[in-house]
Amino acid sequence: RKQVTRDYGSPQLSKKRGGPHPPLPLTEVVEPVDFEEYVSSHAPGVEPGPLRQLMEFPQDDLELLQLEKECTTLEPPMPEEDSLDSRVRDALAVYTDDWLIIQRKYQRFSTMHSPHSSERQKDRQRGLLKQTFELDEADVAERQDDQVDDDAKRRSVSLDETPRGSWASSIFDLKNSSPDALLPSVLERTDPEDMDRHNTEARQQGRHSDLLGLYPPPDEDEAVERCSLPEAPKEHCGQRILVKCLSLKFEIEIEPIFGSLALYDVKEKKKISENFYFDLNSDQMKGMLKPHTPQVAISTLARSAIFSITYPSADIFLVIKLEKVLQQGDIGECSEPYMVMKESDSSKVQKQKCVKLRLQAEQSCSRLGRFRMPFAWTAIHLFNIFSKRKSHGTWNEKKKKGFERMSVGDEMCNFATFRPATLTVTNFFKQEGDRLSDEDLYKFLADMRRPSSVLRRLRPVTAKLKIDISPAPDSPHYCLSPELLHVKPYPDPRVRPTKEVLEFPARHVYTPHTTYRNLLYVYPQSVNFNSRQGSVRNIAVKVQFMAGEDPSQALPVIFGKSSCAEFLTETYTPVIYHNKSPEFYEETKMKIPANLTDNHHLLFTFYHISCQPKQNTPLETPVGYTWIPLMQHGRLRTGSFSLPVSVEKPPPSYSVLTPDVQLPGMKWVDNHKGVFNVEVIAASSVHTQDPHLDKFFTLVYVLEEYSFPFRLKDVIITEANMEGELKASMAALKGALLDTCIRFLHQLLNKLIQLIVYPPVIAGQIVNLGRPAFEAMALLVNQIHKNLEGNQDLHGRNNLLASYIHYCFRLPTSYEMPVQYATISRATGRPSSLFLSRSKSISNSNPDLATTPVSPDEEVQRIIGNKGIDRSHSWVNSAYAPGGSRSVLRRNPNSSCELKQLLHEELALQWVVSTSTVREASLQQAWFFFQLMTKSMAHHLFLTSKLETPRRQRFPDRFVDDIAALVCAVSADIASRYHKDVELVERLNSSLAFFLNDLLSLLDRGFVFNLIRTYHKQIANKLQTAQNPSSLNALRIDFTRIICSHEHYVILNLPCSTLSPPASPSPSTSSTTSQSSAFSSLLQDQGVATMFDLSFPFRQQHFLSGLLLTELSLILDLEGEGVFFLHKKAISAIHSLLCSHDADPRYKDPQVKAHIAQLYLPLIPIVLESLHQLHDFYSSPAWARHAHADNTDPDSNSTISQSVAMAIAGSPLPHSLCVCLHQAGRQSSSLSAECSRTLLVCFLWVMKNADAALLERWVSNLSVLQITRLLDLLHLCVSCFEYKGKKTLQRINSLTFKKSQDMKARLEEAILGTIGARQEMVRRCRERSPYGSQESVRWRKNVTLWRQNADRVDKSKADMEQESVVDGNLATEASLIVLDTLEIIVKTVVASESKESVLGGVLRVLLHSMAGNQSALFLQHCFTTQRALVFKFPEMLFEEETELCADLCLRLLRHCSSSVASARSHASASLYLLMRQNFEIGNNFARVKMQVTMSLSSLVGTSQNFNEDHLRRSLKTILMYAEEDVDLRDTPFPDQVKDLVFNLHMILTDTVKMKEHQQDPEMLIDLMYRIAKGYQNSPDLRLTWLQNMAGKHSERGNHAEAAHCLVHSAALVAEYLNMLEDCRYLPIGCVTFQNISSNILEESAVSDDVLSPEEEGICAGKYFSESGLVGLLEQAAASFNMGAMYEAINEVYKILLPIHEANKDFKKLATVHGKLQEAFNKVCNQVSQMFGTYFRVGFYGSHFGDLEEQEFVYKEPSITKLAEISHRLEEFYSTRFGDDVVEIIKDSSPVDRNKLDPNKAYLQITYVEPYFDTYELKERITYFDKNYNLRTFMYCTPFTLDGRAHGDLHEQYKRKTILTTSHAFPYIKTRINVIHKEEIILVPIEVAIEDMQKKTQELAFATNQDPADSKMLQMVLQGCVGTTVNQGPLEVAQVFLSDIPDDPKLYRHHNKLRLCFKDFTKRCEDALKKNKTLIGPDQREYQRELERNYNKLKEALSPLINRKIPQLYRPLPAQSTQLNSGSRSSFRRVDC
Repeated sequence: RKQVTRDYGSPQLSKKRGGPHPPLPLTEVVEPVDFEEYVSSHAPGVEPGPLRQLMEFPQDDLELLQLEKECTTLEPPMPEEDSLDSRVRDALAVYTDDWLIIQRKYQRFSTMHSPHSSERQKDRQRGLLKQTFELDEADVAERQDDQVDDDAKRRSVSLDETPRGSWASSIFDLKNSSPDALLPSVLERTDPEDMDRHNTEARQQGRHSDLLGLYPPPDEDEAVERCSLPEAPKEHCGQRILVKCLSLKFEIEIEPIFGSLALYDVKEKKKISENFYFDLNSDQMKGMLKPHTPQVAISTLARSAIFSITYPSADIFLVIKLEKVLQQGDIGECSEPYMVMKESDSSKVQKQKCVKLRLQAEQSCSRLGRFRMPFAWTAIHLFNIFSKRKSHGTWNEKKKKGFERMSVGDEMCNFATFRPATLTVTNFFKQEGDRLSDEDLYKFLADMRRPSSVLRRLRPVTAKLKIDISPAPDSPHYCLSPELLHVKPYPDPRVRPTKEVLEFPARHVYTPHTTYRNLLYVYPQSVNFNSRQGSVRNIAVKVQFMAGEDPSQALPVIFGKSSCAEFLTETYTPVIYHNKSPEFYEETKMKIPANLTDNHHLLFTFYHISCQPKQNTPLETPVGYTWIPLMQHGRLRTGSFSLPVSVEKPPPSYSVLTPDVQLPGMKWVDNHKGVFNVEVIAASSVHTQDPHLDKFFTLVYVLEEYSFPFRLKDVIITEANMEGELKASMAALKGALLDTCIRFLHQLLNKLIQLIVYPPVIAGQIVNLGRPAFEAMALLVNQIHKNLEGNQDLHGRNNLLASYIHYCFRLPTSYEMPVQYATISRATGRPSSLFLSRSKSISNSNPDLATTPVSPDEEVQRIIGNKGIDRSHSWVNSAYAPGGSRSVLRRNPNSSCELKQLLHEELALQWVVSTSTVREASLQQAWFFFQLMTKSMAHHLFLTSKLETPRRQRFPDRFVDDIAALVCAVSADIASRYHKDVELVERLNSSLAFFLNDLLSLLDRGFVFNLIRTYHKQIANKLQTAQNPSSLNALRIDFTRIICSHEHYVILNLPCSTLSPPASPSPSTSSTTSQSSAFSSLLQDQGVATMFDLSFPFRQQHFLSGLLLTELSLILDLEGEGVFFLHKKAISAIHSLLCSHDADPRYKDPQVKAHIAQLYLPLIPIVLESLHQLHDFYSSPAWARHAHADNTDPDSNSTISQSVAMAIAGSPLPHSLCVCLHQAGRQSSSLSAECSRTLLVCFLWVMKNADAALLERWVSNLSVLQITRLLDLLHLCVSCFEYKGKKTLQRINSLTFKKSQDMKARLEEAILGTIGARQEMVRRCRERSPYGSQESVRWRKNVTLWRQNADRVDKSKADMEQESVVDGNLATEASLIVLDTLEIIVKTVVASESKESVLGGVLRVLLHSMAGNQSALFLQHCFTTQRALVFKFPEMLFEEETELCADLCLRLLRHCSSSVASARSHASASLYLLMRQNFEIGNNFARVKMQVTMSLSSLVGTSQNFNEDHLRRSLKTILMYAEEDVDLRDTPFPDQVKDLVFNLHMILTDTVKMKEHQQDPEMLIDLMYRIAKGYQNSPDLRLTWLQNMAGKHSERGNHAEAAHCLVHSAALVAEYLNMLEDCRYLPIGCVTFQNISSNILEESAVSDDVLSPEEEGICAGKYFSESGLVGLLEQAAASFNMGAMYEAINEVYKILLPIHEANKDFKKLATVHGKLQEAFNKVCNQVSQMFGTYFRVGFYGSHFGDLEEQEFVYKEPSITKLAEISHRLEEFYSTRFGDDVVEIIKDSSPVDRNKLDPNKAYLQITYVEPYFDTYELKERITYFDKNYNLRTFMYCTPFTLDGRAHGDLHEQYKRKTILTTSHAFPYIKTRINVIHKEEIILVPIEVAIEDMQKKTQELAFATNQDPADSKMLQMVLQGCVGTTVNQGPLEVAQVFLSDIPDDPKLYRHHNKLRLCFKDFTKRCEDALKKNKTLIGPDQREYQRELERNYNKLKEALSPLINRKIPQLYRPLPAQSTQLNSGSRSSFRRVDC
């Protein structure tokens, strides 16, 4: 121990080491600083101001609260007696003592008790400023446009507003537009330092201090440290219903009727409530009983009751029983009048009867008014009420409807939230005298639920009972508890009360008692007097509670029923007339006196009641007696009894014996047999009624009162056997019923603790009961856990136990103690070789440990030191040792005992030495003992006032050693059992962590650090050999996270200690705290380096943050399974801590924040190193970049992403991002988007809060490579936090980042078992009933990811608005932090040699940030920084990085067209200064002009929401700057600017039109095509436009067209490269490309005014290079692949391969050949290639403007139906021109213009097919050939000469139209003009020939199909040979072949048709033969039928087929050879 606590590292960081620290690997934990010594040697006085609070815990850290228990009743529930027996006294103490709570005052600042919930986050986000984003502004504008601009849209369609060809003419006048405001200081020239200072100040104004308040809160599933305070113990209460009895009316009113209500559960066969008695009689009726009820207590007048139902089910009935006053006659006779007589019957006879009956009743009441008889009953099925919407209805209806559907599950029964119902019960059932028992009742109730109820057949007693049933209010007024105490609030005691009815739950309820209750219920069940002589027929049983044997000792403890006194001394059961063996249903409720003695008993007296008044016959004759003694051997007797009944009065002293004892001289009924059955039930929070518990408590009280000897059943307890009996009773506790143990849990635990703390003294000897008590406690706690799984928190802590410790447990103090307890300091028989037994117990449980490098034994020894072994006497304080000065044990009750509270010490010792089952049980519920020890320690410190004592002196060394041994053993268990007992180890792990977290507030903190280190070592040792390291790692992260959630985490890390560089062997203290100036700057920088690395000094001084960051660093390095889940854990831990710092009011001061940020500096290098693992937000498609495709950033463009093209081409990427993001690094452990984003926000937090000077010093030490990485990281941060826009936020569901990787992580967890038991518990506990439905579902999807989704489905508009405000602020703050960091980098690198490369990187990050969606606020600062950068380093842009110049121009122009005025102002200023700077260098203004021009084209081409008015304003602003600029007025510069601006304006105007056609894709592409054609002589711009087109095509999924745009681009580049250099392996221009498409030759640079590529500024773009060409071709190949044009890929690669071969780039060659192989495989395997479908579309009508009378062929996606394209075009043009304007011409005949309505727009749409001449078909063999390079198309139109479309065979003509287009499909657009048209007309016989050829082909195909398809074959055959086929083959033959034609021109056709038929019959025959082989036996008849038909057809055809035309077979006259056989006498018309 000495070694540990006195010598673990001093503030001087250990003098022994001397020189620098040996580098300790991250996997090992450093030895921490001696915290106490460090703190005491650095008094907080050193640090004035806000930093003082970072030095030491506050003085008032712990507080002890005593809270008064809330009492629900006005009078406290207490027994009435003054002197109480010890059992009652103890119980009362438990129920009335205040709560004692010890809490850490500042714990509310930790995440344990105040987690970062989204609600809390929302509070922090209130009052944020809304940032302005162009994205949102544009959305608003767009919506307004949509509303206003419908008409404008319609008008703007025509291209004719400007004359054709003048599309480029300027429509608007630039000079008339107005500029934006000029920025004041732009034209001034200031000093760079001043500029920087001013910029920095401006940037720091109005910043949001709390970065993480803007970020979504940490995932609550990961918050392992989350603890909810347990609920204070309170009495159990089920769902409550209020039943009000309103009225009871019978047909006749002749006598008083009394009612009772109770609930019964049919399924459980149990009465589940006590009775509630009500009296609804009129005053007149009540008056009849006046003599018998002299006083009536108000409590007995209640008419409404509150029932509690713990287990609602569909089987619960409310049973109503009615009784009346006893009268002569059995029940049937007495109820007859009620069934027969009707109120409505007013006859005389009826009235006489009534009078008579009333007289009889009055007589009965006056004579027999004390006695009752059963009358009638009914029941209400509660489920019907709770499940019905309509709540009114009579009992009959209820009965009819309700009983049928009763199989519904319990889960539908919610008795707390139904609609109140008023019921009128009209039918009662007469009671049957022989069927009154509960058993009979259950049968009746079960029968009631059946549709054919027997009860329905019985004649009912008609009555009207009205009752109200409703959910009970939370705190009803005027309520009495079951003990008749007034429940608060009770405003007026005179009001009629409502009674709370005591529930008897259907199943066990596991809740400890918290109030005094002591009730007894007696249920006489039956008596059998058949063998009793004499007149015993009308039997009543009188029940009394006797305190002694004298009749006067009957106690008034029986609760009155209705309309009577509150308490009675006796009560009678109802009488069943003339029945010698009656059954009873009576319930007698009593309150038990507090002090029960052996004389208390229940006395039952049996009477015969004579109903008829006879002479000399008494009213009641006693006929028997029996009794039940209530206390026996210290136990209350309850249960079922079968008692003998004595005929005579029992003799004196009978009450101590039971009636079973045969007393001499007594006469018994039926020979002393048990003839009376009675049940006694106690509802008591004093008497346990469990033999095991009773025995234990009785023994304890015997010992306390020292009342030896004591008889316990058969055993006499004496001093000699007391110890053994007590230990045995403790061991037997595990046999006690669990629900009883829990009901008396607080007493039980208190007694066990008392026995541990105060060992009893028996016969002068101290008896040590520590061990058996510990064992009993461990087993009890474990049993409670196992059986009450549902009642646990996230960490598996049972709520009942947790609330006991939190509220109830206190150290028993000496004044409370009875005298027989020793108060000796340590009275434990500690085993002589404690050490051995410890080591044994540890290694028993952990067989693996023999092999680990540091066994726990050594570890314990190291911690305990050398003196821990010799403690065998355990009389530690010698004063108390036998013979010591104070060793006399005093028995004097008045002497104040010495108090030594050692519960925590005893627990620690017992735990350490425990073995086997007890050790296992204590491990299972370690949290309980840990928390008990913690509270005991804290309470001890308060009681002994040791809180001021230095921590080392608070607890004895011995105890501290035990703690060390314990922690070591538990850590060893965790390490060895993690894969076997997953759930246990998870619980154990978190329990240990919480324990150490607590100890940090109580013990020596350096010692606790060492314990943490011990744990880490054990885990680290195990990790080396672990099979499943992920789960061990997860345990360790959870452990560290819980420790770090301490509210003083910051102080524990010594944030104000500066890490001194290790210089002299023994530096002075002062040099540790303040950087001594003696160190050289080199050493200082070394010091800075140690602050940013996980160096030895860092990890030693900032011990906890060092652990956490080490954990993160190690986990990011891990590979393999389950790491996603670990990443999330580790990152979430850090995120959660940083969130706490941000939310913590103690740390608001920026200086304090900077000190806290120092604890996290190593996070920066950690994130830098993991750069390649971060999610690539930059190119992530999942980010769906913006709400609309505002992709002006060329790199983010959806077509040729420049970076991709370059990467493919194998050249370095344009921005350094490639270095990291695209490395083929460890992909296995890349981070999910969510983790990456969180890690980045943590990184930004450190950058924001760390001291800027410190960061500068750190950056100045970085290498260029490291700075480049840092820039890449900043680049990524910009993309990561980019604002998504309101629209996107509405669309993105709540799980933006929980992408597939997180799902993968979840699955991994589940599969690999790394999913922790804790998360499992979280999932289970979230939806648990409080009464432990023992579910054991492992994987509940509705709890984790999906839950969050469900929560956030319907967000209100305000929520969405707020979300976008928060997102905007986060984006702004993140970008500003990046900007701050960039400024730091610029500041530090100015002096270094590597300036150029770094500055380029800085500018790239700046440009990237300008490219995204940024707020106006950020853009102002961003442009300011950019201007400063360009001002300070102009050569960077204009000399080295010309490409950056291009990008900068594009970004600036984009913001010049912004809708946000401030952004425009700044962008215009920046652009102007860029020109000016460039001009002043005098270098190459032409180049900048070119870049700006190209940028504009690119911008206008791609941006959909581009606004030319805004850009026009900016252009005007630039002009204004040029005019205002005094310095350059006399230079050519202003004119050059003017030229440039006008030129830009012209391009702008050209492209305005495009905007009008945004919604018309074809028109838009046509326009782009025209613009691109306009740039034919400007290769850079043409290339830009071709790419814009490619982008548009890709967006629409036209991959073939996109590919062609790219091929055209490549051809263009090749053409110019060929001019520049003659390179034999490069293509020689467009010619090389013509195999890909014949269209490409149009890219040839042949015209006169082609610019030479050598000219300045021409072909300057990045694509005009070999790598650019390669990139374009790669991209084209990729698009062809997406378009399934695999054959074309080959042609592309043919051009690429020579280039790669020439460059010897074998890697690329391998890739290319691989791709070719894939493509060819797809061709071979006939992968479905879906090419286009073609339609001819003609436009007619002036509405179409340019398009009027034009015909196009449209290419649509394959399998587009004619209806689809018709619908699309019709809908589109209808929205443009109006619904009634557009008409579709349905046929395909030529259109006659004169017949059309000039006010309408007509569309003619016809399906066309590619058409090939015969010679072409020889070359076009494959499917691909027939669908590629298509220029001719054909469609057919049937017609007849008289104008109809269809006619008979002989008059049916057909027109074939062949169209030729200007370019071949596919082309760079999807519609191409028709330039040529020709028609062929077929005469009827030719139409017939075509039809027959088609049929014959179908037959041939069906016959030869492989595999054969019989169905298909039969269908075709049926169509050919079926008899009923109209216009079938036979008819065709008869029409055309029966006669030889007159016209010799048709001879050949006649002959051809004849031959067709010959072929046709042959094919039919083949088909029939084939079919014969395919059919089954069932189709034989069908086959025969077909053959018959075929033969008929053949016969009919044969004369026609065999007739030849003789003229064809003789030589023809010579002139006939001139016939044009080619024209086939068809008519051809050609239109050109």
